[in-house]
Formats: sequence, C-alpha cells, structure tokens
Amino acid sequence: MTEDQLEQECLGWLTELGYQSVFGPDIGPDGDSSERDSYRQVLLTERLRSAIARLNPQIPLAAREDALKQVVDLGLPVQLSANRLFHRLLCGGVPVQYQKDGETRGDFVRLIDWANVAANDWAAINQFSIQGPKHTRRPDIILFVNGLPLVLLELKNPADLNADIWKAFDQIQTYKEQIPDVFQYNEILLISDGSEARMGSLSADAERFMNWRTIDGLNLDPLGEFNELETMVRGALAPAMLLDYLRYFVLFEDDGKVVKKIAGYHQFHAVRAAIQQALKASQPGGTHKGGVVWHTQGSGKSITMTCFAARVMQEAAMENPTIVVITDRNDLDGQLFGVFSLSQDLLREQPVQVATRGDLRSKLANRPSGGIVFATIQKFMPGEAEDSFPVLSTRSNIVVIADEAHRTQYGFSAALKGPVSIGESTSMAAAAEGVARYQVGYAQHLRDALPNATFVAFKPAARFNHGASRYA
Repeated sequence: MTEDQLEQECLGWLTELGYQSVFGPDIGPDGDSSERDSYRQVLLTERLRSAIARLNPQIPLAAREDALKQVVDLGLPVQLSANRLFHRLLCGGVPVQYQKDGETRGDFVRLIDWANVAANDWAAINQFSIQGPKHTRRPDIILFVNGLPLVLLELKNPADLNADIWKAFDQIQTYKEQIPDVFQYNEILLISDGSEARMGSLSADAERFMNWRTIDGLNLDPLGEFNELETMVRGALAPAMLLDYLRYFVLFEDDGKVVKKIAGYHQFHAVRAAIQQALKASQPGGTHKGGVVWHTQGSGKSITMTCFAARVMQEAAMENPTIVVITDRNDLDGQLFGVFSLSQDLLREQPVQVATRGDLRSKLANRPSGGIVFATIQKFMPGEAEDSFPVLSTRSNIVVIADEAHRTQYGFSAALKGPVSIGESTSMAAAAEGVARYQVGYAQHLRDALPNATFVAFKPAARFNHGASRYA
C-alpha cells in the first residue's frame, strides 16, 4: 500500500463516519470550487460564517461578524498561547456586545453545536496547501468542523521502511515552524505509518503521543493489532466522540509555562462510564453509588479526575453540583489540588482547599450550589462534644470524589470503645465518668455530613488487560 492509497483509505473511513471528503486543490484560491482567498488562509471563512449564523440566530449580524474577526485574528503571537485562547473560545463561546432596546448586552457566540452533532459542518480535506512565511506545505488530511481546522493527520508510506510513524512526528514538528498559523486552531495531532497510529497535543513530545485501542470503549484492538489507524479514526474521530472529547478532555496547565494535555482512551471511556452512573445514582431513589475507577501507576489518574469533575459540573441534570474531593494525606491533597488549580480553563471554577475542621463546615454547610472543595478525610472527625458528625448539606447534587478509596472509604461499622483517657478524642466529662461509646470511622462521618451525596471512588489496582484504567 502506498501513502496515497493509505490516505484514500482513511478518507473512506471518515466519509463513512459522516465527514464530507474534499480534495484540497478543488477549494484552493484557483480551484473549481474555491473557498479560500489565498493559500495563507487556514480557516474556511464562509463555512465558519454560515455556522455562526446558523447556531446564533438571536445574535445581531454585527456582533456575529465581530465574533468571526476575533477567531480569524486571535491576536497572540505565541503559538501555544493562541491555541489556548482558541480552545477557550471553541468551548465557551466568543464574547460579544451589542445594543438592544437601548441597552448594551453581553453574550457569547457559539462556534460549535455540542448537543446536536448534525448541526455542524464536517469536512475531511486532503492535500490542503498552506503557505507559510517561507514555505508552502501540504498536510495529508485536516479535519474541519464548521470551517475550523481542528485535527491534523500526517501519514507515511507503509511500504517504506525508512518512513515510519516517527518520521510523521518529525514532519509535524517541521510544519509547526513552517506553517504555524494552522496550529493556532489545532486540537489533536494524529500520526500513522499504516499499521501504528498515535495521537498527541500541540505541546506533546514523542513519548506523549498515545495509541487509541478501542472503538466502543469495551473491546480492545477490535480490528486487530495492525489496524491501529482505523481503530483510532473510528474510535476517536467519529463526530459524536470527537465533540465530547474536545469539550471535556483537553486541558491547559499553566504554572508559568503553558502545557497542553489530552486524555487517553482509557481516561475518556472511564469518565464517560462514571458520568452515566453518577447521573443515575444521584437521581431521586438512586443508590448514591457512582462506582469505582481502578487505575494503575502512571495512568494519569489526576487528569481522569479533573475531566470527570469538569464534565459532571456541566451536566444539566446535576443542576450546578458541588464537587468534594477527598484524600487521606495532606501531601496528596495538596498535589491533587494543584492539578485542579492549573486546569481552570476546563473546570471554569477556582477550587478551594479546606484548612481545618471548622473551615470544612463553613465551606460546605448550607452551600447553595457549585464549587470544588478539597479536604482530607480526617477533617470529618466529630468535635469533642459530638457523638457524630453533623449534617452539612442534604442536597443530592453533591458529588464526592474519593481518591485512594482503599484508604479513605473504610470504617463504616460501629465499635464499642471502653472508657478513654482525657488525651484521646472525647470530652473531659466522659473521660471522668468512664463512659463507653460507639465509634465509627471517618467514612461514616463523611456520609453523615453529606447523606445524599453521590460517591465516585478512585482506587489503585494491578495492571489490567484492558488498559491503564477501568470503571465498574
């Protein structure tokens, strides 16, 4: 099979998934069906303008044109910073202002219809020539959604022993330098030599380019181990899957240096499964058991938890939930809090960290909605004058994410404790009177505090045959 044949095969799969297959030269500035003013233009502007009008009919024309201009000219010279800004506009909408009834109104112009896949324009364009400052280059395939170049595929000749998958990776690094404009809008990079296939982010090095081993999230390598490209195309690039992925599984971390991260297939499908169970468990009459996500060392547990939190917070059925993240150690609490804090673009919320037991009660008691609260399980210890932990909230749209659940989620059974000394956790009066008490573990106190919350546990386990993470 030649590189051209591989390219056509890939276009065939994409067409089956719902993409319009377009030959790049046909829509070039001098093509028979031109959609570009010049080869420097990386957006299909008329497709984008049409999508904006279709998805935002309530927005006046002038404001829609303003939104279009903001997308065309992001105004940031640094490639990754511009890419971060674009992702924010893609997911949250483009901010605009306009006059109505004598008042200035603010609104957001949608670039994507996230709920209705068919409402978007899907195009797979091969041989799309792009003119850079000094060079003209032609990536193999670019996937456009509403005229936006969101996914770039670089393929190499399967028959050429010297043109393996990492030659495709090197080619993309060259593209970044020579045709930088298209990468301002890129969400996913995909490389393949016909048998192997990997995907990565704009800032990822070769080690961070990952395979995608499932189509339905259940069966591993369903097309065989030498058909990685087709599995990735059908599993990750199917329109419905791609929209879900772009909205909830792309993260930018900023601790002085911006890094773009994208989730692996195991994280994507674990979160999707956990979300469905959490929604079911939180409804009236539900079990409040959101399930368990098992993970192995190095499987990206923190990203999985962040993506889960982001997605569950935006579920309409959850009615602006509060997320409570529980760990059993201060160092783990601080580490995880740091990951969430660096991912505010995705979470759209600044997490808060509980300092004391009193602080815990003030942050959770009668909280009306929303928020991400971090606490260690030990802070759910009752006070000296209390036999049990008081109820902080009876809301059913609270989701507790329990990290290291094998350590944090035990201690439900009550045990009779004999007379205790003053130095132990009890009142001086009880110690003086030699009173025996029933005591339970922290996990029970947590549930006493949040009786209607839904719990999702993250727990380490031995490596699975199914991959690095698994949900049940």
